[in-house]
Amino acid sequence: MKKDTHPEYKDVVFWDTQADVKFLTRSTMSSEETIKMDDGKEYPVVKIEVSSASHPFYTGKKIFLDTAGRVEKFNQKYKKKK
Repeated sequence: MKKDTHPEYKDVVFWDTQADVKFLTRSTMSSEETIKMDDGKEYPVVKIEVSSASHPFYTGKKIFLDTAGRVEKFNQKYKKKK
């Protein structure tokens, strides 16, 4: 591989905040936040809203996501000015 062209590939924790499940895997994503896992090491943590632990297709449960607040925020942020 060429130097300085590829992102760093490292251990990262993905935290499904809805199901409160943490996955330790390798990724090129980075984060300012860190979390200490059971093995005693600190890893960067990336918070996600949906994973296989909380998605209705995999769990068989129907859940409600609060998307109304996010839509309203988007509309306020990008509202056309007259």
